[in-house]
Amino acid sequence: MTSVSPAAEPPSGRVAPPAALVARLRAAGCVFAEDEAALLQEAAREAARRPATPLPDGPSPVDEDVLEELVARRVAGEPLETVLGWVAFAGLRLAVGPGVFVPRRRTELLARTAVRLARAARPAPVVVEACCGVAPVATLVAHDVPGADVHAADLDPAAVGWAARNLAGRGRAWAGDLLDPLPPGLRGRVDVLVANAPYVPHDAIATMPPEAREHEPHLALDGGPDGVDVHRRLLAAAPAWVRPGGHVLVETSVRQAPLTRAACPPGWAVEVLHDDGVDGTVVLTRRPD
Repeated sequence: MTSVSPAAEPPSGRVAPPAALVARLRAAGCVFAEDEAALLQEAAREAARRPATPLPDGPSPVDEDVLEELVARRVAGEPLETVLGWVAFAGLRLAVGPGVFVPRRRTELLARTAVRLARAARPAPVVVEACCGVAPVATLVAHDVPGADVHAADLDPAAVGWAARNLAGRGRAWAGDLLDPLPPGLRGRVDVLVANAPYVPHDAIATMPPEAREHEPHLALDGGPDGVDVHRRLLAAAPAWVRPGGHVLVETSVRQAPLTRAACPPGWAVEVLHDDGVDGTVVLTRRPD
């Protein structure tokens, strides 16, 4: 088991968790066991709150049954974020659940760039997140770019359900392969097309941490033999959807960036962005005016 994800933030002003709980998590391989224990304890405390019941002064009680259930799931190797039911992402708290891909901090580069480009586009820009998972990028755009026409699409119906929950009516979530489920009226009108498409080479999935390879859908991880198969398909479809002057952003890795770049449509300007702070890499390509 790996350490607590940087996408899960311990509560401020927390009460120190019991030493026995910390020791149990540490024995299971949680490097930042104290932080994880505090998060799990806070989740169990929230479950114990009853809005209609006055609470005594001081910390709320912890629902011990809920706490035991949450700890057992984490000790069994489930990602901390799906145990908690949320992940912190670019200042937002996104809902997640078992069996979905958990957004990583590295994707904040993709999201921030999408917001910047959407703001610089025409009024009411059309923004599409393909391979959206729980729609972290689309949700940030919907939150930070008033008036944006936001859409998110994914092949996994379960992920689309979480995407719709996070968008909360500020955008539409569609189930289907890549751009196929989008309304035909968006063809040729998309200002920003963005995707954190799968880019783990097929043979490398076995080397991933157990939280990913055992609890996240391989559909969201497997990018084919060299990790760029889905990138190639998405970028080949982009000219039919992106308007002149519009952009496509695809998250990739430093190693795979040349392959993703080579898949961009001929004649489109291409730039590779990297942020050491979140270890994010994005290929940005722009359709000529």
